[in-house]
Amino acid sequence: MEANVNPYVIDEHPFGEPRRLRVITIGAGASGLNVARAVGAFMKNIDLQLYEKNADVGGTWLENRYPGCACDIPSHNYQYTWEPNPYWNKYYAPAAEILKYFQGVADKYNLRKYIKFQHQVVKAVWDEDEAVWNFKIKNLVTGEEVDDYCHFFINASGYLNNWKWPDIPGLHSFKGSLLHSAAWDPKIDLKDKAVAVLGCGSSGIQIVPSIQPTVKHLTTFIRSPTWITAGFASKMAAPGGNNFDYTREQKEAFAEDPEMYLKYRKDVEHELNSRFKMLHKDTPEQAAAIKFAEEDMRKRLGSNSQLADSIIPKFSLGCRRPTPGNGYLEALNCDNVRVVSDEIERVVEDGIVLKTGELIKIDAFICATGFDVSFCPRFPIIGRKGIDLRTQWKDRATAYMSLTPENIPNYFMFMGPNSPVGHGSAPPIIEHLTKYMLQMIYKAQLENIKAMSPSPAAIQEFTEHSDIFLTRMAWSSSCRSWFKNGSVDGPVTALHPGSRLHWFKMLEEPRYEDWEWTTWNKNRFAYLGNGFSTKETDGRDLTWYFDSPDAGYERLNY
Repeated sequence: MEANVNPYVIDEHPFGEPRRLRVITIGAGASGLNVARAVGAFMKNIDLQLYEKNADVGGTWLENRYPGCACDIPSHNYQYTWEPNPYWNKYYAPAAEILKYFQGVADKYNLRKYIKFQHQVVKAVWDEDEAVWNFKIKNLVTGEEVDDYCHFFINASGYLNNWKWPDIPGLHSFKGSLLHSAAWDPKIDLKDKAVAVLGCGSSGIQIVPSIQPTVKHLTTFIRSPTWITAGFASKMAAPGGNNFDYTREQKEAFAEDPEMYLKYRKDVEHELNSRFKMLHKDTPEQAAAIKFAEEDMRKRLGSNSQLADSIIPKFSLGCRRPTPGNGYLEALNCDNVRVVSDEIERVVEDGIVLKTGELIKIDAFICATGFDVSFCPRFPIIGRKGIDLRTQWKDRATAYMSLTPENIPNYFMFMGPNSPVGHGSAPPIIEHLTKYMLQMIYKAQLENIKAMSPSPAAIQEFTEHSDIFLTRMAWSSSCRSWFKNGSVDGPVTALHPGSRLHWFKMLEEPRYEDWEWTTWNKNRFAYLGNGFSTKETDGRDLTWYFDSPDAGYERLNY
């Protein structure tokens, strides 16, 4: 009988001791900061490094500084649930105040220690043998490239981050001020200038009424209908869904009575969570929402029935993200504003030439034309078998529960395909995603996991379920939308097949059976170690199970 030349050897460590892992996160916006706080507060033996291309934290709220930039989610609900701020100044906060909030969080929780600013990831390559991600990082100050590595890669770079110029012939031949809403130059003065705004999405709708009172003349291009609505949770806003300022007394009351403040936040959140039925096609709730929105838009446009007929959509409310636009429709009726629906043929040195042949002379051209919403990363992410995620997602982006694509192990992303980006406030969604990701990383720490990746079958079946379910939603109506990657009738690739509460429930506990695993030891049970648990080695209570006999049953009911 041949001797076993490689006998199995017990790993001499107590069960429950987390293996040291290195985690790299890209981005120091709301998602990246949440990861940093959670790792620091709840995890052991994690070396965390964040890389941020900008010079400070804040993500989209640092980058977007255009006139009128604000959030359409109420301030007291566009914040971390673990860091409530009773001192918001407005019901819908402007970008600068939101940025100040995230900067304050970074300072309060000492999160900057994890971040290297003005460092941009330019390449990430998976090494199957070593089970690590190898990175090329560019120092944007010096131009130097450095190497780094990690066991787990979290992409928190944002889904509305990669802005793009519109594809218009001659665009960069324009000699005036050429601006993009996502790369605003605050030194440009638009006062008494002739200005054109291209785009009627959320950015354009905020810019137009903000600059209209001070510019000499404003030409705004509206090439497709769009629903203009009151802000989310508008029932608790000012009359007509308008913004309002909190008084000093209200702020002090929130600060001095946490229970009352929590109830206020929950009341607002309840309204945000009660909208899902309205987003179904052909429901009484959808019909009522359309009736209200159309009547409100016509009222705000006054006697301008021709404009109302062209701008009010025929598609479902919610097909494109409903855009709050306080003051927008009223601005379109002002004497110094012209609405143009004709197509642009080209841009020339002094203005814009329409397909009709007309030249509109302008001093400044603002492109509020959005972002690349294909989900494709802007740098190479090379996974198993040398597969580049940009190539894999060339035609369509798919992922397991929006978190992880096929062939890309030990990788998680925020707000990937089929996530609830149109379902309400982002921070609670970010918090749930972070909990899921860290549960998976914790499992890898405890159970000697080398690599984890969702099975291709799980991704395919999740995508199939999403595609079929989403046909019943307003999002699938016939309109051009970034929810469908810019197509009119394509599949809804961006949104979750269910409500926010449905999403939260789905992510409560990982479905480990949907994942493929490899371990560092040939024996999958090597993680059990030397027969002791960490409770026996670190001085903890050895009779904890007497304290809460029913602990563990709480998740059997929802």
